[in-house]
Parts: sequence; structure tokens; C-alpha cells
Amino acid sequence: MAAVTVVMETELGAIEAEIDTVHAPITAANFLKYVDRGWYSGGQFHRTVKPDNQPNNAVKIEVIQAGLGPGTPSFTAIPLERTSVTGLSHVDGTLSMARDAPDTASDEFFICIGDQVSLDFAGKRNPDGQGFAAFGRVLKGMDVVRKFRGAC
Repeated sequence: MAAVTVVMETELGAIEAEIDTVHAPITAANFLKYVDRGWYSGGQFHRTVKPDNQPNNAVKIEVIQAGLGPGTPSFTAIPLERTSVTGLSHVDGTLSMARDAPDTASDEFFICIGDQVSLDFAGKRNPDGQGFAAFGRVLKGMDVVRKFRGAC
């Protein structure tokens, strides 16, 4: 299957993203299940992580995080597709699944603002060193992503 393009319509503008079904097939399929069912409709970018709001983290990152609308169900968590296997990296505009422990990602995702390689496998953001599952990239709309950084 080839890459799939999705457009996220937000109150601050549109974000067009390419979902990498080739390199991250499990994570991409999971994300697209939510998209196909319309479950991100009513969802929102609800969290901004930037250097000044993570005082207790030794490794700072910069991302905006989105999730489903209130009351929307989630699918079962998926296995973590490590960047050491997919070959993807958390660079500016990367879409990735949020998680707590490995194999706990379900519907929450984030978009990197700037290169965030500490989120890759063996990165230092999480003590487990397993990183996060990158699965896509912004094609158009990084200006909108940066607007959210200031709005959330």
C-alpha cells in the first residue's frame, strides 16, 4: 500500500499529512482506522509541550498533541513500532503516537516542532529508551502547527 494523505481541518487552518503505511504499517493502520471512522472529528490539539513547560524533564522536547473528542471510544493499544526498525525519525513535522509504556499507544498522537531525535529509539526522553512510533509527516500546514504551539 502506498502512503496515504489526510487533511486535518482545525480552527487555526488545515494540516495536510502523509501517513507512511510502508515503513510503519501497524501504527499507520491504527491511525487510519480512527480517521476512516471519523473518530478524530470533534477531537482537538489539547497539549503543547515546549521547553518552558517541562521543568522536571532533563530532555526537553517540542510537540503538539491531539486526541479524540470526549466520549469517543478507543481501540486496543498497538505494539510499538520502534524507529530502529522503521527507519523513520522524529524530525520537524513528524507525526508519532503518544504512549506511556511500550505497546500502550492507541489514539493520541503528536506532531514534532523541530527535530526531536530524543524521541527515537535509544533516545533519552523516556527512561525505557524505546522511543515513540513515528508514522507520518506534515506536507503542508506547519504554520498551523506552530500556531497551536502558542494557542494551547
